[in-house]
Amino acid sequence: MEHALTLSAGCNKWDIRQKVWDYMEHNNLADFPRPVHHRIPNFKGAARACERLTTVQEFQSAETVKINPDAPQKKARFLTLDARKTLLVPTPRLRTGLFNRITPPPGAGKEVLRICSTSQGVKDFSVPLGLDAAVRVDLVVVGSVAVSEKGWRIGKGEGFADMEYAMMVAMGAVTDETVVVTVVHDCQVLNIPEELLEDYDLTVDYILTPTRVIKTGCTRPKPRGIIWSKISRDVMDKIPILKKLQDRERRDGKDVTLKNECDAPTRQTGGSTAAAHRSAQNIKSKPGSTDQKDVTTVYVGNIPPATRVSEFKGVLRERGATPLHLTWQGAQYRAFLDYADPCQAEAVVSSLEGLNLGGQVIRVELARTQRSGRQVFGDRKDSLTPTDK
Repeated sequence: MEHALTLSAGCNKWDIRQKVWDYMEHNNLADFPRPVHHRIPNFKGAARACERLTTVQEFQSAETVKINPDAPQKKARFLTLDARKTLLVPTPRLRTGLFNRITPPPGAGKEVLRICSTSQGVKDFSVPLGLDAAVRVDLVVVGSVAVSEKGWRIGKGEGFADMEYAMMVAMGAVTDETVVVTVVHDCQVLNIPEELLEDYDLTVDYILTPTRVIKTGCTRPKPRGIIWSKISRDVMDKIPILKKLQDRERRDGKDVTLKNECDAPTRQTGGSTAAAHRSAQNIKSKPGSTDQKDVTTVYVGNIPPATRVSEFKGVLRERGATPLHLTWQGAQYRAFLDYADPCQAEAVVSSLEGLNLGGQVIRVELARTQRSGRQVFGDRKDSLTPTDK
C-alpha cells in the first residue's frame, strides 16, 4: 500500500514526528485535543481502528491486557473490559507507580464500562499495583506517532512506553511471547529507517488502522529491561518507582550504575552541596546560581505557548542538543541553553535552525553576555539577551 507520507534522506525521529503532526493538522485528521503536536494523535477513525483488536487472535485468547491511557485507545480499553479481561493502565507519567488495574463495579453494564474506559474512569475505578504484584501481561496496546510495517515505532519523544515495557520486563510481567499492538491512522504508517532505532525502543507486532490490520512479523528484540546506563539522575528523581526497581536489581547483583553517575562532581551553592554537572541526558529546568564562566549560552525564542518543558527537552535530545543546564521561560516563549564550549553551542544553533514547533519556526542564536566576563543566571532579562535585541 502506498504511504501518504514520504521521508527525506537523513531524517531523524523528530523530523518524522513533525511531519506526521503537520500532515494531520493540515488535513484535519485529528479530533480533540488539538493541535496534535507533542501528543499521541487522537485521530479520526480511532474507534474503528480499535474495533479491529477483536479480530486479533492473541487478543481473543489474552486474559490480561495493558493499554495506554491516551484518547485514541479509549475504545480498546472498553473492548477489553467488555470482554471481561483484566485491564491494566499505566499511571500518568509513572509518577506514583507502574500501572493500575481497572476494577468496574460488580454487574457493570456497557455504559458503566464505557465510563471506566475514559481517563476519569481510570482514576475512579482503579487499584494501584506495585512492583511485587504477581502480574502476567498477555498483550500490550500502545499509541504511536509513527510506525512502519516492519514494526519500528516512534512515540512522542518522552520515552514512557519504552520505559513501561522495560519495567514490566524487569518485574517479570512480560516475556518474549508478549504481543505488542499499536493503533494509528493510516497516514502514520511510514517507511521508518531501522538505523533510527535504539536498543531501548519498543517494536510492535500488529498495527491497527481504520482500514486494515498489519501483522509486522517483526523479529527485532524488544527491550530486555532497564538500561541503567542510559538513565539520568534527573529521570530517577521524576519517576520514584525506578528507585525501587534499581534497589531490587542491585540486590540481585546487577550493574545499576546511572549515566555518568560515577564522575559527577559536586559544588557549593548558597551554603549547601549540589550536583554541579549531570549527564548529557539531564536537563535542569531552573536557573543555576553559580559561576558560569566556562559555558556558552544559546537563546531559543518564539516557542509556542502550549509547549511544555518536558516536550522541549525531548526535542533537544532528538536533535543531539542536550545542554548542561536549561533555563525555561515559557511565559516569555523562550529558553536559554548552556553548553560546555563555543563549538558545541554553535553546532546546536545549526542543528536547531529552522526547527518547527507546533506550527511555529523557533528562533535560535548564540546569546551574548552583557556583564563583562560573566554570565549571570538570576534574571535573564538583565544578563543574557539575543544578539540583536
